[in-house]
Amino acid sequence: MLPGFAIAFFVVAVIARPAGQAPDGARLLDPDRSEFQEHAPPVSRIRLETSKGAITLEMQRAWAPHGADRFYTLVRAGFYDDTRIFRIRAGLWAQFGINGTPAIAQRWRNRTIPDDPRVLSNLRGTVAYAYKDPNGRTTQVFINLRDNSSTHDSEPFVPFARVMDGMAVADAWYSDYGEAAGGGIRAGRQDPVFEGGNAYLIREFPKLDRIDRATILP
Repeated sequence: MLPGFAIAFFVVAVIARPAGQAPDGARLLDPDRSEFQEHAPPVSRIRLETSKGAITLEMQRAWAPHGADRFYTLVRAGFYDDTRIFRIRAGLWAQFGINGTPAIAQRWRNRTIPDDPRVLSNLRGTVAYAYKDPNGRTTQVFINLRDNSSTHDSEPFVPFARVMDGMAVADAWYSDYGEAAGGGIRAGRQDPVFEGGNAYLIREFPKLDRIDRATILP
């Protein structure tokens, strides 16, 4: 039996999240659910509540339809809640998007979406998916901390959103671990993160910042 305070807190937390946005591990364990095939609206705003403050993103589906659809449905389902910002190259980019529950992270690890043609350049504040192979984007995304267009546009990394407010928050995320806490997809060193989840990252890299909660704004 949970203490009364814990029960009350849980009820408030569920009620506080708008309809359709309650985090539910059972939903996330089933990537084939119809809700994960839905389209994002033409324009949406996403709020990332992080350990250093809040960031607001603007996302336009025309910039990258497949990428926007995936991010929108995952945010609504709570996929990015309580996830660590595990890879930061100071002044270059900040990457997150591996769910903190290993069973969920593993279910989505190879759930790829088709490539989108690039519309936006990888300017400071834009958000794009990390990937290794063509048509290989899944759930991991990064925020460009500077203008990376000279290197990233030709890859191509395809921005699907951009920071409207709170860029200073992303600049302040803890970056001293660099590539040690998993690195990028292409380095092939992410198995411990997928297998150990938040417990592993908290134990081995306790100073990492985190996304506490991601929500779609009205």
